[in-house]
Amino acid sequence: MGRKRHSPEEIIAKLREIEVRLARGETTPVAVRAVAITEQTYYRWRREYGGLKVDQAKRFKELERENQRLRKAVSDLMLDKLILEEAAKGNF
Repeated sequence: MGRKRHSPEEIIAKLREIEVRLARGETTPVAVRAVAITEQTYYRWRREYGGLKVDQAKRFKELERENQRLRKAVSDLMLDKLILEEAAKGNF
């Protein structure tokens, strides 16, 4: 069975649905199964997206992608710098 990638909108909608079910008195395992995810996924999503609105979640994911791209750029530049320092010393 393949994994399905959920969009931030879908995740927040499912978290809200689970909150409603829990408020009605359902247990967590029953509420989670009703929206077709695992308990582990629910707790992971709740930790990451709990309390966010849809627009905030989109912005959060966008910033995470940009941060990852910038970290990669910095690590590439650091590697280039180290190579140039090594070459400047004459140790090649």
